[in-house]
Amino acid sequence: MIRAALFQMTTGIDPHVNAEAIAAAVTKAREGGAAMLFTPEMSGLLDRDRARARASIRSEQDDVVLAAARDAARRHGVWVHLGSLAIAREDGKWANRAFVIDDAGEIRARYDKIHMFDVNLASGETWRESSAYTPGDAVVTVETPVGRLGLAICYDVRFPALFEALGRARCDVIAIPAAFTVPTGKAHWHLLQRARAVEASAYVLSAAQCGTHDDGRETYGHSLAVDPWGDVLLDMGGEGANVAFVDIDAERIAQVRAQLPSLANRRVIAG
Repeated sequence: MIRAALFQMTTGIDPHVNAEAIAAAVTKAREGGAAMLFTPEMSGLLDRDRARARASIRSEQDDVVLAAARDAARRHGVWVHLGSLAIAREDGKWANRAFVIDDAGEIRARYDKIHMFDVNLASGETWRESSAYTPGDAVVTVETPVGRLGLAICYDVRFPALFEALGRARCDVIAIPAAFTVPTGKAHWHLLQRARAVEASAYVLSAAQCGTHDDGRETYGHSLAVDPWGDVLLDMGGEGANVAFVDIDAERIAQVRAQLPSLANRRVIAG
């Protein structure tokens, strides 16, 4: 068994405050015996006012949240999956980028969110992620203490092709950090997380944003851990920032794949 920690956050508009919260969560993860901490999408800054946000979005080298997470990981000997940060690219555009940091504070993997959240919801909410962020184009996996980890971010969960690729890579765990809206969360959050775990015969760990944020938005919360059979092992509810724990059992992955060898039986269907 390997213990993982999930950090459910209500990220605000001040990166320094958010950096302190993440560093404190790393401490709690270590105290709880976790080998790795998972944080939500946009852990460092959540601000729908893009003119205001621009003043806080930095390159990797200058990002205070990334620096704080790396330092905390090194000091406490804990791996950290930063669900994502808003990062300024060299071309002047932004990336919604995840980081996997090892227990020496080194960056082991990066993943730029592939699918942009461009929607008009019946609630009246309108989101155009592509107007500020450049999508990624690479499937990313990395070896970690919890096993081979596949990376996705939030809206990616709705696109099966990415998870087909992660399944082919035989991921043990898939991270789907999120800042789900309340209407879409109520309708689809649990359904999609469980489906992705079953499809890949893998654990799904989904640290999420929750509650009412400084910029006025509301997010759904319910950070989840789902096992390879689709059973929900952890649901952190819709309110309250906190750290919670789940144990990853490699034998459970093997048992499910032996019972229902969907990865081995998979065939490529010509379109």
